[in-house]
Amino acid sequence: MIVAAALAGCAAQPSDDEARRRAEQVFRESFAHGNRDMAARVERQDEVQSLCSLYRNEPPREVADRIERSQAASMRYPVTGKLLGDWRQGERIAQDGYGLRFTDPDTKRPNGGGCYNCHRIAPAEISYGTIGPSLYRFGALRGSGEATQRYVYGKIYDSQASTACSNMPRFGHNGVLTEEQITHLVALLLDPDSPVNK
Repeated sequence: MIVAAALAGCAAQPSDDEARRRAEQVFRESFAHGNRDMAARVERQDEVQSLCSLYRNEPPREVADRIERSQAASMRYPVTGKLLGDWRQGERIAQDGYGLRFTDPDTKRPNGGGCYNCHRIAPAEISYGTIGPSLYRFGALRGSGEATQRYVYGKIYDSQASTACSNMPRFGHNGVLTEEQITHLVALLLDPDSPVNK
């Protein structure tokens, strides 16, 4: 009797195609009142996203090299040449997760970075994610020279340019953050007066 009930339960499971169809339907419905641009990026992946999905974020070295070269070539730095903004504004952007959640409405409000979702940054913040490395004392340990500023700006603008299939969002490449916002985040990490480096 128990075996028959278990077999009947197994027979009631949807096929892989049906399960995939249902999952896609739920995904689309969950964006009904949210940001359609964000949904479109998931539904219509660009070449980098497609390659990372294909290789489950572990592409062969030649594919990883191709991703990194293509993304480095598309990197845009501020025309002013200024990469270090205001760390105070950077802290507000780091704390603000608006625009990265699928439930956020499609409005003209500036997006945030939501950096604490993945990183430890300043010691005053007691709730932070650990999927990304700790950034606490980043500038104090690495300095704040031009090469470091370019590295940090590039990592935030498009992390795929240095690490293919990185978990980090491509904030600048995808237009989530403006170039100016990214310079403020660079300052948050590198400015000696920032709480990150205290």
